Amino acid sequence: MRINDPDSAKVRYEKRRQRLDEAGEAREFTFCCYKRFPFLGNDRTRKWFVGALNSAKEKYPFDLWAYVIMPDHVHLLLYPRDPALKLGPVVGEIKEEVGRKTVSHLRRFAPEWLSKISVQEGKRQRHRIWQPGGGFDRNATEIRTLHYMINYIHANPVRRGLVERPEDWYWSSAQWYAKVQPVPIQMDSTFPMMYLNDK
Repeated sequence: MRINDPDSAKVRYEKRRQRLDEAGEAREFTFCCYKRFPFLGNDRTRKWFVGALNSAKEKYPFDLWAYVIMPDHVHLLLYPRDPALKLGPVVGEIKEEVGRKTVSHLRRFAPEWLSKISVQEGKRQRHRIWQPGGGFDRNATEIRTLHYMINYIHANPVRRGLVERPEDWYWSSAQWYAKVQPVPIQMDSTFPMMYLNDK
């Protein structure tokens, strides 16, 4: 969508889409780092993400069914336990916390990166860690669709050539499903597990 900024008289384009928070429907979220920079390519930033996700789980009534943290993007599969819960703002809060810590770290230890992630928004300059536009998300209710989503999420590191098997990637729920412990974050066992291997 074309947006005319009255403060700067500049024209910008933004993704505008309707987010559907439906009671009883799981949501898969996919979002990328700004310009696909590998900000999640180290354990420090991945731990920040897991910490923010854990904090959100304690604060909001949702279940985590699957995730993977890749060097330049993240996939989450969430299920709202409360029909009134809006998952989009919850994910936004997680991203905001990780972004704030990442920018602070770059400012202190790698200031040369700040010019690469600087954007002008009207009269204000900001530093972006996440690609604008919110990323991609979709709802699902069918067991087979959810099964496909989980397998797709877990296969990301294999497709990228980072590991040979999904459960070999530490920053993924594939380890939890393979009963590998300890894991960075526990899944909620509310997913209908008896259907997980249904073909």
